[in-house]
Amino acid sequence: MAHDGLNMDIQFLHGVGPKRAELLGKELGISTVGELLRLYPFRYIDKSSFVRIADARPDMAYIQIKARVLRTDLYGNSAAREAINADSNIKFNTIRRMSVWVEDSSGEMEMVFFKGIKWMYERLKPGSEFIFFGKPAAFNGRINIVHPEVDPVSAAPVTGSIIASNTTTGSMTGVYTSTERLKNGGITGKVMNRLMESALTKCLGDVEESLPEYILRQYGLVPIHFALRNIHFPKDLNALEKSKYRLKFEELFYLQLSLLKQKYIRSREEKGIQMSKVGEAFNKCYEALPFPLTGAQKRVITEIRDDMKSGHQMNRLLQGDVGSGKTMVAVLTALIAIGNGFQTCIMAPTEVLAQQHYKNIQKFLAPTGVKSAILTGSSKTAERREVHAGLEDGSIGIIVGTHALIEDNVIFRNLGLAIIDEQHRFGVEQRSKLWRKSSCGAAPHVLVMTATPIPRTLAMTLYGDLDVSVIDELPPGRKPVQTIHATEGKRTAMYNFMRDQIALGRQVFVVYPLIFETEKLDYQSLEEGIEQIVKAFPFPPYKMAVVHGKMTNDEKKFNMDAFAAGRAHILVATSVIEVGVDVPNASVMVIESAERFGLSQLHQLRGRVGRGSEKSFCVLMTGHKLSKESKHRIELMCATENGFELAEEDMKMRGPGDLEGTQQSGLPISLNIASLAKDGLILNAARAAAEAVLEDDPSLTSDKNQMLRRELRKEKYQIRDYSKIS
Repeated sequence: MAHDGLNMDIQFLHGVGPKRAELLGKELGISTVGELLRLYPFRYIDKSSFVRIADARPDMAYIQIKARVLRTDLYGNSAAREAINADSNIKFNTIRRMSVWVEDSSGEMEMVFFKGIKWMYERLKPGSEFIFFGKPAAFNGRINIVHPEVDPVSAAPVTGSIIASNTTTGSMTGVYTSTERLKNGGITGKVMNRLMESALTKCLGDVEESLPEYILRQYGLVPIHFALRNIHFPKDLNALEKSKYRLKFEELFYLQLSLLKQKYIRSREEKGIQMSKVGEAFNKCYEALPFPLTGAQKRVITEIRDDMKSGHQMNRLLQGDVGSGKTMVAVLTALIAIGNGFQTCIMAPTEVLAQQHYKNIQKFLAPTGVKSAILTGSSKTAERREVHAGLEDGSIGIIVGTHALIEDNVIFRNLGLAIIDEQHRFGVEQRSKLWRKSSCGAAPHVLVMTATPIPRTLAMTLYGDLDVSVIDELPPGRKPVQTIHATEGKRTAMYNFMRDQIALGRQVFVVYPLIFETEKLDYQSLEEGIEQIVKAFPFPPYKMAVVHGKMTNDEKKFNMDAFAAGRAHILVATSVIEVGVDVPNASVMVIESAERFGLSQLHQLRGRVGRGSEKSFCVLMTGHKLSKESKHRIELMCATENGFELAEEDMKMRGPGDLEGTQQSGLPISLNIASLAKDGLILNAARAAAEAVLEDDPSLTSDKNQMLRRELRKEKYQIRDYSKIS
């Protein structure tokens, strides 16, 4: 079979063996030659040029120096030193460090070795010339290189090898992911290059083309053999770029094809509830709105309406920044379902948010006569009984709740629409329970809402088979929030500013970071912070409420309510208030230790103010010393209020798997070479290609798509469906 070489156990590759195989498995997850070939360099070093010793700086990446050995100094215990001085038999097991001093025409430099000392001592004889390659570092005011790679000046690529045939000068060398254990086990960068050469020589012929000829031609992609050879040992820069593009395109193309295929199959096969009417309740609510809908809200409602009347099940992701009016869209969508005789459930991740939604929704429902209810973990038995009965007989049109909605004893008369807020906070199993509650033989329509702006490239991947709607304008009357950065030295001025705002009748949030690993430390800093604020804002006249994760739900609710009702001037909280607190009178958000939050989290917190008609402020308090990355985050926060811009930046800084500051479910498949943060243009091209293929052949049955069908059967493409709640 053609793949035999690729499936060969890595230990049998020339230069590996059982010990190294174990290391490669543990450290890099590589167990076959095929997996080794798909480990791509993360950067390249140009070995065609040399740096003069006088020009070497510690901030340089890897450098190459051609130099002559001057002398060697060995350091060990006193007995070892005597042996060295007498030039008698050196006991190398007592030597701890070796310094080799080398020179070129511009100056001298030290090369330091802690391992392999005997071998290097015998090799690096004074007067001989070598090429030293490594990362320069500063030590005691001098620049040295620790454990450089050492090659004789005469070294040249082996004739007839892949390296020689591809890099006539041997100039570009790939650098692969490594770990301390790999280096200690002898798998250095140079060894990795040799293993890669060995793998290509042995198995490149076994690699089958994975993209049909018509796709290669249409998108100008190089064949797989060319790409694999030149990604590891580039002939030149042009060959490298073409190879990178081909391999990235392929990864993103198959990722999109597997997601979109589910969507195409579902949109053709899965019947949805047809909701062709708008209904009286919708019109009454729409006419009574206190302000007109924004253009973005109107566009989104039209998209949703088209889905609901299509006869296919709606699976739509609604993205909107904090305060963009998603709740309004949710209510109008729910009223379309009601106008067609169906019930709606709105599911929120926390009790606080469920309560908040319920309160807001009731205002909008007032003119419609539609009955709504709430069901959470803390609902009393009598209330539960009443709600269960109302859902079963259909008298309750809209139910808002938490996970309590998916309990087995909650039975709907005719559930037609499920609105899920902050979807990534629900597990797949929990969602599938909700799914089965539809009693009308067809799956309910699904609208997933998120206030976390997700960069388009990530939305296309995490939610690849949902249709995405974006509310990208704020309602009229929302004033921008002015964001200010202040360090500890400005605390007194900041407290004075808070007093001025309170004197104007406003309220203030003060938020402390809560990061799970250091919970104790966080509560300590919260308690110290509370003490500080109590001193600065004594009672009377100032009233303060406190909310943190160690309180019971009732305690939290009592304090939140006190703040929301205006009975407290200041709410001191951990980041539990990030989601779902709506206090229009609060005009100041102070975020303590702001450098410990991610961009998305800071943006979410800032969105808690600016909800009323008054000018609002967000103060980011940090220490004096900030890392480069923290400084960049704080500057970005002060520069823009656009959540999507911030999310793009956040993804570039953190990587896509950790967008929220809390590990997300990550990506549906692991990407070896493509990056969602950097390869947006390639992703767009790959998605367009996948859409064109499926438009023409939805089930990939034609001969020309046999290769695509075969590739999609591979285990890595069996992506769990993020959107369909089943």
